Amino acid sequence: MAMSSSRSAAAIRGRRVGALARARRHATRAMASLFGHVEPASKDPILGVTEAFLADPSPDKVNVGVGAYRDDNGKPVVLECVREAERRIAGNLNMEYLPMGGSIKMIEESLKLAYGEDSDFIKDKRIAAVQALSGTGACRLFADFQRRFLPNSQIYIPTPTWSNHHNIWRDAQVPQRTFTYYHPESRGLDFAGLMDDIKNAPNGSFFLLHACAHNPTGVDPTEEQWREISYQFKIKNHFPFFDMAYQGFASGDPERDAKAIRIFLEDGHQIGCAQSYAKNMGLYGQRAGCLSILCEDEMQAVSVKSQLQQIARPMYSNPPVHGALVVSIILNDPELKSLWLKEVKGMADRIIGMRKALRENLEGLGSPLSWDHITNQIGMFCYSGMTPEQVDRLTNEYHIYMTRNGRISMAGVTTGNVAYLANAIHEVTKTK
Repeated sequence: MAMSSSRSAAAIRGRRVGALARARRHATRAMASLFGHVEPASKDPILGVTEAFLADPSPDKVNVGVGAYRDDNGKPVVLECVREAERRIAGNLNMEYLPMGGSIKMIEESLKLAYGEDSDFIKDKRIAAVQALSGTGACRLFADFQRRFLPNSQIYIPTPTWSNHHNIWRDAQVPQRTFTYYHPESRGLDFAGLMDDIKNAPNGSFFLLHACAHNPTGVDPTEEQWREISYQFKIKNHFPFFDMAYQGFASGDPERDAKAIRIFLEDGHQIGCAQSYAKNMGLYGQRAGCLSILCEDEMQAVSVKSQLQQIARPMYSNPPVHGALVVSIILNDPELKSLWLKEVKGMADRIIGMRKALRENLEGLGSPLSWDHITNQIGMFCYSGMTPEQVDRLTNEYHIYMTRNGRISMAGVTTGNVAYLANAIHEVTKTK
């Protein structure tokens, strides 16, 4: 009898195991079917360049696609002011959660950089500001804010622009339009086309503007052109949203690089601003940034900030603390801030020097083309004017990597590779 019960229990266990196995197989097939329609995402045009570069075994390979500063040996840089700030942080400060709006100290210092050390807007508490996940996060927070509180608005984005701008406002479900910016023939600004598009846009439109060192072209309006743009915005009651990813990194002077913003403030505009410390402090991986919106009064600023925090809450709850500590320590300490200003000018000057060297090398090779635009443009990127086919030749024949729109990251140009780069560019662009 006991033997029979044992066999019966074993049979039941066997049936259970078999049923469980069948259920697992069925679940696996169902799961495969559930996600079976998902296709691989297309590669990011910028990040894909780096992947291809890393996979190339050639000893002569050159990467002028990456949007990150390199020293004259092609190596990543950690600024001395950052190293000192981290020494002060280590073991002395806690890593508790920040508030949803982020570090108050970092926000205060960021507003001084963007709006001016003695800005009345700061004193009057008219600015709603939150710490953001670098410039990308700041743009996305604003795009979601725009969608939520101005659902009938759209955003005008320059042609061309940083490719991720389109992704950000698309995923926030804000309708997009474009406005004229770059003039391919002159390799400069199409100011007439830009002004026409500003005039023809519906009154009260939102415009995305690069505060300095326009990415990818390196082409900025002159001070006088910015004043005309601001005047026309005033007539049309347009709202300017500035993406300022390169303050200090463009010219070496943070005040000069914020000039466009200051002009709009002087003219009485309400503005939005995305700031990033990726480039000008080398804090790429720390994702330290700030979003600010100038409001009519303090009460409105309190309301707007509360809504920005509510948007951030389900996204990421609160921003990271380490980068915020680094930024606030540097900007709040006169000695460290002075060191930062010296170092950021050094980075800007090296890039300006590489622009001059690349142009001189191309002219020295007897290129029949004009390369004035290399030194006329500013910031990390040079919009070379090369075609996708010419860029492909650079990659296939010379192991030189850049995005197919011909954008050269001047940070990747060094005294050791500038002659090789110039020769390769000359070979693929000269008439045959």
